[in-house]
Parts: sequence; C-alpha cells; structure tokens
Amino acid sequence: MTGFGGETVVVVDDVTLAYGDNVILQGVSFEVWRGEVFLVLGGSGSGKSTLLKNMIGLYRPVRGRILFGGVDIITAQGEERARLLRQFGVMYQSGALFGSMTLLENVRLPLDEFTGLDPEEKDLVALAKLNQVGLRAAARKMPAELSGGMQKRAAIARAMALDPSMLFLDEPSSGLDPVTSAGLDALIRELAEGFGITFVVVTHELHSTYAIADRCILLDARSRSIIAEGKPADLRDHAENPRVRRFFRREPEPAAGAWVR
Repeated sequence: MTGFGGETVVVVDDVTLAYGDNVILQGVSFEVWRGEVFLVLGGSGSGKSTLLKNMIGLYRPVRGRILFGGVDIITAQGEERARLLRQFGVMYQSGALFGSMTLLENVRLPLDEFTGLDPEEKDLVALAKLNQVGLRAAARKMPAELSGGMQKRAAIARAMALDPSMLFLDEPSSGLDPVTSAGLDALIRELAEGFGITFVVVTHELHSTYAIADRCILLDARSRSIIAEGKPADLRDHAENPRVRRFFRREPEPAAGAWVR
C-alpha cells in the first residue's frame, strides 16, 4: 500500500478515558496521517468505540488533548468547534439511518442542516454521494428494503454529504456476511485512494484489517493502553509481544502454566 508519514491530521496526546471511576484507557498517544486508512483494533472491552466517541467530540477525556489540524476538539467552542466537526463524517455501527426516510432523504439531512443549497442542488449532491457508494439506483428506497450491506453503504454516503476530509467508521463490517464485508472493504479502499479521504476505522474483523489498513493500533483491556502500532502484517509476523502476534494470528491465549513462545 502507499507509504505515509507526511501531514499529520489528528494527534491524540496522552489521553485518559473513563466512565466515572472506571478507567478505560490511560496515557494513549498516536497520530493519524492524511490519506491513510487507520484502524483501531482490540478485543471486547478494550475501549475501541469509547476512543472513537472521544475523537469525534461526543465525550470528553479525563486528561489529554485531541488535535485536528492543531486545534483541540475538547476545548474548541462556538464557530471554531462547528468548523472542526464539519471536517469529518461518521458512520455508526448500526448505520443509524432514519427508517421513515428514503436513502436520498437520509443523505440529504446534513445538507438540509448545514447548507443553503436549493432543494434541487441538494438532491444532485445526495445522488452523487449515493453513486459513489453504488446506490444511486436505490435512492428512492426505504432502509428496510435494503440489505445490511446496502444500509452501511448508504450510511457512508450520508457521512460524505458535506465533503469531509476524514471519515470515522464504527465496526463497518459488523453483522455482514464475508462476501458483503469484502465488498465494503473494497469501497473503503476505493474512497481512500480515489478521493483522498482519511479513514479512522474501529473494527475487530481481521480479514478487513489486512484488506484495508495502512496502519493500526491495538488496544488492550488488561493494560488499558496501546500495546502495538504499525502495519497489520508486520505486527502479525514480527511483533515482540507474543500477545500481539496471537491477536493477529487469531490464536487463543495459552492455558495457565503453559509454555509461551
């Protein structure tokens, strides 16, 4: 895949996340580079979705900074915060489409709220976004008429409605069969390479990880921290930490007292 390491678009700096007294992650730091597909991996309860929600400003960390272009989304207010939020789109795990609206109407929602375009112009933009995800022909259908994979694609189209430079996807392959999941993986790579969109993707699907990731971090519930960062294949084959190698190879933890390679 294309090499990165150029412009940094997101900096997560010494962030600690907690729900009350329950610390989820502590001292987490990493960068996301422009144009890459960056994955957040980890087992159940490792804090993947919590980290994403803090990165998009839904929650506030206990400590640390989350910088977009040098501006802290945690402390930004007013128009500055609104400007930051318009730089990215979000696809939630369920897709979160409104069931009483057509796909076209769902994708138009951000345009209705944040632009002064004429209705015809909004429809043209929404149709263009649906076309980018292969759903233009389904524009007048209701979400309930679509498969799970098509609903995920429609949610990505809505996330792109305002032409953000970055997309956050929460478990995009969750609940999909292998063929549909592979198609969604191909779409993510196509959008990243064809339109220069930066992706931050939360997932636990290793097949998708190897298919789409330029880099990844691995969160660990036991240490409440990042225990690995890099290219998935490199971590699978060369990580010094045996727990990291086992994760990327889908190997179980050894029984207590067993010899560990």
